[in-house]
Amino acid sequence: MLVSLSIHNVVLIDRLTLEGASGLSALTGETGAGKSILLDALGLALGARAEAGLVRHGEAQASVTACFELPAGHPALKLLKEKDLEAADTLILRRTVGKDGRSKAFINDAPVSVQLLKEIGAELVEIHGQFETQGLLNPETHGQVLDSYAGLTADVAAIRAAWNGWRLAREKLEQALADVSAVKLQEEYLKYTVAELEKLDPQPGEEAGLAEKRSFLMNREKMRGAFEQATEILEGEDGIQSRLGRLQGVLERLAGKAGGKLTAALETAHRARSEIDELAYQVEQLKSGGADGGESLEEIEERYFTLKECAKKHRCTTDDLPSVHAELAQKLRLITHQEDALAELTGAVAEARKKFIALAEKASVQRQKAAQKLGRAVNAELPALKLDKAKFTVECVSSEAESGWGPQGFDSVQFVVATNPQTPAGPIHKIASGGELARFMLALKLILAETSSILTLIFDEVDSGIGGATADAVGERLARLSQNYQVLVVTHSPQVAARAAHHWIVAKTGQGGAVTTQITPLKARREQQEEIARMLSGAKITPEARAAAAKLLESRVAAA
Repeated sequence: MLVSLSIHNVVLIDRLTLEGASGLSALTGETGAGKSILLDALGLALGARAEAGLVRHGEAQASVTACFELPAGHPALKLLKEKDLEAADTLILRRTVGKDGRSKAFINDAPVSVQLLKEIGAELVEIHGQFETQGLLNPETHGQVLDSYAGLTADVAAIRAAWNGWRLAREKLEQALADVSAVKLQEEYLKYTVAELEKLDPQPGEEAGLAEKRSFLMNREKMRGAFEQATEILEGEDGIQSRLGRLQGVLERLAGKAGGKLTAALETAHRARSEIDELAYQVEQLKSGGADGGESLEEIEERYFTLKECAKKHRCTTDDLPSVHAELAQKLRLITHQEDALAELTGAVAEARKKFIALAEKASVQRQKAAQKLGRAVNAELPALKLDKAKFTVECVSSEAESGWGPQGFDSVQFVVATNPQTPAGPIHKIASGGELARFMLALKLILAETSSILTLIFDEVDSGIGGATADAVGERLARLSQNYQVLVVTHSPQVAARAAHHWIVAKTGQGGAVTTQITPLKARREQQEEIARMLSGAKITPEARAAAAKLLESRVAAA
């Protein structure tokens, strides 16, 4: 929820900090006192369009900081993680605007684009009123709202996965068809090249191995003298083998007289003789060429340069030749066995399409039922909100043409209203007036109370054009809604204000010729009663107004 809002140099606001609270909060004050400025400032922090006119006269810059506390797993936190930004439970949105109209946006003090700020803001706050059309008023969200109400979130995820699988299968088939057409022109070339690569049979890392062998063989003649010298040291008349043999003889003659004390020495001498014999064998192998498999320098070089030439021909490294071989062989297979290959891909497309249709059909049936249920529930709330002649409908239209299908399935969803029986129905954001919109949204939000991740709702002038019992009904529903959301209402209705658990008054003050807007929390019941009495009677507060205000507040306490 919104825990604090700090505003600096925005229009008539010099410096102001508003501490947020759970439940229902009311914002009241005289017309023109600056209540709309507060919403403009909050909108700025949520990514709304910045204008130079928002900067207080004589100041270089305006700034707004909104601080939110969010539960773990909130969509805003997930979005931040996707953007590789810090995602703590406390989220701070900040926006500055210069007198030239240029703005900067920050999330947790990290600079971000205004678009990202707007996307995050849309996950945190919904503003419903005379001039705001976001959240539920955005037709693009209507399908998501209905799916959430119908409990189809997991089903829609499965539909989206099936849609992506179908799309990928179609792309593979289309690519295969294009490849067949293209490679038919080079069938003979492919046959020759694939046969050549099959005969060559290049292996990953082979070039490095051949280069090492080539280097060894090229230097073997130079090393032959060293090998001869090593052989002489090991096997010569007075070499190591001969000396070790004589040593073994001496030890064996002494062994009978030493009483077993030379046993370990004899074993060591025997092991040494075996190791020296093995060393002599290895040196002989190196000298004769037996250690390199008997391959000649000519054979190694022929293979080495053949691989290099082939790689040059295909414009790749020798290590890439096996993958080139596989790719060309696949293209040739599409030519020589294209019917089988294309039939396999065509079958995959049909299977993916079938899976998508099955999931989409099931969801469509559930959406139709949920759309009727949601429409009835919202319409049941309208009479008490002085919208008794209006009708709310959830249009859920299924497309028979594949061109109308998408990741969500077959259906397009739109909230439609008719404000009275004589006028045609139309999209909610185009048909209803500002005050009506807010009340429609109030009714919708009451029904959808447990389906939205947005925690803060703001209603501006939701009581426009109503009073008496209708205003009281609006207040009662706002209070009910505040059990699930943090709700802030800008109101001129005493019945609505009396329902608030928290109350702020907005007023203009003049000091030193400068006019500023201030917001004062009314913490004592007497202060709230006095403000509600002012709303009832005007500038001159009468005893009757105070008594009526007290009664309204008592009704709130009784309802709680």
